Amino acid sequence: MNKRKKTIIIRIVLFVGTITSLFFVPWLLVKAWILPLPNTIQEQLDEAINHGFDGIIVYVDQANKAPQYFASGWHNRESKIPAKPDALFKIASISKLYDAVAVTKLVNSGKLSLDKSIADYLPDLVGRIQNAENITLRLLIQHRSGIPNFTDAPNFWATPSQTFEESLELILDKPANFEPNEDYEYCNTNYLLINKIMDDALGYDNFQFIEKEILIPLNLNNTYSSLNNVNLDHVMSGYHVGHPFDLKEDEHGMLATAENVGTFLRALNDGSIFKPDEKDIYTSIYEYEHAGWVPGYQSFAKYYKDIDAVVIAFYSTTDSKLYNWNLSEIINNRIRKIIKTKN
Repeated sequence: MNKRKKTIIIRIVLFVGTITSLFFVPWLLVKAWILPLPNTIQEQLDEAINHGFDGIIVYVDQANKAPQYFASGWHNRESKIPAKPDALFKIASISKLYDAVAVTKLVNSGKLSLDKSIADYLPDLVGRIQNAENITLRLLIQHRSGIPNFTDAPNFWATPSQTFEESLELILDKPANFEPNEDYEYCNTNYLLINKIMDDALGYDNFQFIEKEILIPLNLNNTYSSLNNVNLDHVMSGYHVGHPFDLKEDEHGMLATAENVGTFLRALNDGSIFKPDEKDIYTSIYEYEHAGWVPGYQSFAKYYKDIDAVVIAFYSTTDSKLYNWNLSEIINNRIRKIIKTKN
């Protein structure tokens, strides 16, 4: 077979493969991606609501410009209350950024060491967590521990654990997924242990330390550790496709307004949150943006260096197949393009 025929056959195979694969791509994602870019962020959010989200909040902080606040859809679908840009929202794993900053400050002050292990900090877990002697605080922060993820337990989100002990029990005596520092795997158990290590080092709940060292200096008066500390009317309702009820009352950790998360993220990225030497420590261990997911709530805290803009996006609808997650990432990218076109 000559080279030209081989090339033609390869192109046909690739074309057929592409066409076949499109049958397995949700057309809603394709539609959201190819639609003409709206002129404004508000138009983009309204369009996204038509794609199936119940409510969206977006906060934009671009350098040398006044902050912008946007909302579309419902704050509460049943009561027909419109979305509010200042609503509280469950920020889920975005809280790991606050934890990493807190660890950085405790390391800088000498209360913690990145190179001490689980065996040093939580000796009762030796023999219950594989490789406890070799998993350092640094590896926990960086998701390089190999410890199984407790939220991957069967049917976890149907009946989630509520305490440290209940969560830990889900992974005790389980084999490691890999040897420490041999791979990367995002794992909520790492931060479950980090929070326990901070509590023990401080002698009190580490959120009090976060308040003192992060929230108060930045005037973040709308960031909370739990639903127990807020008026539920101020919390945006959350919905999961196929589940008939509002998920607002389910406890899933930290809540904040988009503005508060944006103020924190700006301070994290420009370094103003750190004391001398702390930024170098932080840079060596963790990232400068994050996303979060719990049933009914997905959140994105992004910093776009090319346009010097912080964008916080909250979406109050989730689904088991993560179509809505992929859809929200498309919307986030379109919001970035809209901001960029306005420069």
